[in-house]
Amino acid sequence: MVWLTKRVPATATGVKSEPISEKDLGHWKMMQVFRERLALVFGEPALGSSWADPKRQLNAVDYLSLFLFGLLNPVTQTLRGISAASLLPRVQQEVCSRAVPRATFSEAQHVLDAELLEKVLLELSEQIPRASDDGRLGQWQWLARDGSLFRALPRMAWAVYGAGKPGYPNRAVRLHLSLHVVEDRPVQLAVQPGALCEREVWEDQLEKGAAYIGDRLYGQSFRLFAKLKLKGCAYILRLREQTRVSVEEELAVSLEERAAGVERQAWVRLGSGGRFQSVRVRLVWIPTREKTLLLVTNLTPEELPAEWVSVLYRKRWKVELFFRWVKCILGCGHWLAESRNGATLQIYLALMAALLLQLYIGRRPNKRMMELVRFYLLGWASPDDLQAGLKRYRRELEKRKRN
Repeated sequence: MVWLTKRVPATATGVKSEPISEKDLGHWKMMQVFRERLALVFGEPALGSSWADPKRQLNAVDYLSLFLFGLLNPVTQTLRGISAASLLPRVQQEVCSRAVPRATFSEAQHVLDAELLEKVLLELSEQIPRASDDGRLGQWQWLARDGSLFRALPRMAWAVYGAGKPGYPNRAVRLHLSLHVVEDRPVQLAVQPGALCEREVWEDQLEKGAAYIGDRLYGQSFRLFAKLKLKGCAYILRLREQTRVSVEEELAVSLEERAAGVERQAWVRLGSGGRFQSVRVRLVWIPTREKTLLLVTNLTPEELPAEWVSVLYRKRWKVELFFRWVKCILGCGHWLAESRNGATLQIYLALMAALLLQLYIGRRPNKRMMELVRFYLLGWASPDDLQAGLKRYRRELEKRKRN
């Protein structure tokens, strides 16, 4: 028996500890699928000379598998705990092949190429079942673009953000993400220091022929409108209420569009004039209880009716819900690696865990589903219990949709 330590409820004399055994750690059979996918990419020579060094006994697949195991398992929540778990024979057999010292696990983050892991992540994303195409969306695959901050530790100096401003974290890591709003899956992503501008990262990642949906931050740079046009991209971006608008041509609004909440649409130019003025764009006014949404697009009314401009912009909230799910349900808030590359690996692995769960369960799990999955990981729920519970949750969700 290998002895570890786990927390139990505190007593009058403090916090008690008791040993952790293999039965506490459980086994998730999807780990085998994960390892197989990693081996296809990380078995290539692209890993670099450091991994080929005969002195390095830990390979990339073992390292990433152990990292993911630590993120998913409710018992191992620290680097020290993950290292101790690797001493267990069953963990070595099914996850990491050998015991991994804490220093070795920490050093591996500096020599592994995160871009290779991104490749595996996007391949998993491609496996999410496709939604039926809606002809009203035309040829475009609409991507909601946004970024979200993850609070970093004070010693993560590379992630400087708030610089001591009241109400802002002094260190933060930002995940930049493009989410397919119909299929609800990540398509483009990047992990950067929190202080880096979201528009700059987006501009570097613009994909030819893509269609983007963004909030007011992305609609502030009129220069980007011209670049999007050159890239052959479509877009729906929200403008600030104080944006200067020069109307060139009013467009008709149908009864169906008015019923959908559209008040007005026109071809306009934005900005004060001259070199500061935007290219010709179409602006749609949609009043709400609190304010009027100003949504700008480069598509004609024939290519995208005004009511669908409104519908698609509202679908942008899917990316906000995705960030909330990663933070609250997966609990991706405790750093197991603190370097820039290590933080990128951890966030990519958390997203891979999300996709693996979605593929395994058939949908992105809610809190109750995640609790059941963790009971299974701990060995307190059998595979039959897991399957029955997931079927019950699916029936409840279908019932809610019908109602």
